[in-house]
Amino acid sequence: MDSIRKLYKVGSGPSSSHTMGPKIAAEKFKADYKKADNFIVTLYGSLAETGKGHLTDYIIKQVLGEFNTTIIFDKVTVFDYHPNGMKFEAYESDQKLGEWLVFSVGGGSLRELNEPRKRKVTDIYPHHSMEEILKYTKEHNMSLVDYVIKYEGQDIIEFAHYILDVMTKTVNQGLNKEGYLPGKLKIKRKAMDFFNKYEESKDFTTLIFALSLATAEENASGGEVVTAPTCGSSGVLPGALLSYYFHHNCCRDKIAEALLVAGLIGNLVKYNASISGAEVGCQGEVGTACSMASAAITYLFGGDNDQIEYAAEIGLEHHLGMTCDPVMGYVQIPCIERNALASKRAYDSAQYAILTNGTHHIMLDSVIQVMKETGHDMNEKYKETSKGGLALRTTEEDDE
Repeated sequence: MDSIRKLYKVGSGPSSSHTMGPKIAAEKFKADYKKADNFIVTLYGSLAETGKGHLTDYIIKQVLGEFNTTIIFDKVTVFDYHPNGMKFEAYESDQKLGEWLVFSVGGGSLRELNEPRKRKVTDIYPHHSMEEILKYTKEHNMSLVDYVIKYEGQDIIEFAHYILDVMTKTVNQGLNKEGYLPGKLKIKRKAMDFFNKYEESKDFTTLIFALSLATAEENASGGEVVTAPTCGSSGVLPGALLSYYFHHNCCRDKIAEALLVAGLIGNLVKYNASISGAEVGCQGEVGTACSMASAAITYLFGGDNDQIEYAAEIGLEHHLGMTCDPVMGYVQIPCIERNALASKRAYDSAQYAILTNGTHHIMLDSVIQVMKETGHDMNEKYKETSKGGLALRTTEEDDE
């Protein structure tokens, strides 16, 4: 598995697959063809279907040039390798300098056609399943935090604090903004209102909702977020962890350690299945985020490794089959509410697991595989194409 540093990435929303990945690809392509004076970029599959709502065309033009870049939305061609395909073409006058077919596979990561999805060159963990990790940590009397530090190095703690600082900044920005989110849906920001209600009632659930909404709303407006594991699910983990930090006056070092536990879970899902909504639906994004947050909160509750694994399993299991059907292609409905509710569900999963000794029948590894199989069986219209489900429940027309 890759380093946790590859999972937690800082970038602009609203989508790690649709904006962060394409931005990275555009920057690389531009650097490779410095003499080019115009570009043609063809978007395929999910990038073509929901690229406008996700600002894919906007971010690519921001990198390559607004007036010398042509974007083609090819909604017919879908590659078996991954639905988020992009072809970049570079020209100098009328002479073609080169082209590049690349795929945005989730979490801001890029792959080329037929390239192995798991890159062994960055395989820093010798174990690739939770079963193997639990066995190893039990044999060596290690916590999951100890395990991560052993293979990532002691400086991973410093990285976790950096990620925590970014999450905190995003939440603070979201809590201090009013008005409406960009786009035709005219969604009113709710984070500030929820936080004001928390200050009146001191109701913990209200705080969880407020902080999760703050991040999800910032993401929806193109603000800076941390992929956890994606932009579209970036509000779940901050909502869970920072609410615990603020409400319980918890030590910040402990929250940073919980981020490492969450990152380990996210890595397992990313390695063994997918965190891309275009590939497996929202179960791979919000479901994985809930699983990560469930594990992190259980760690903060003082749970042992078995209880943490159980909580992670619960968090993912009860999101199996969740579709990705954003209305009009915006990462707003149902995405923002899903972040808030998944953040609360992480607490429910942790509280349930902590009441047990960690023994249960269906293990996290099995649920990850089921999630992958479910995603592959899911109809394409429910995988970030806005062709089905809630995406069709709107009376407005997109003027694409």
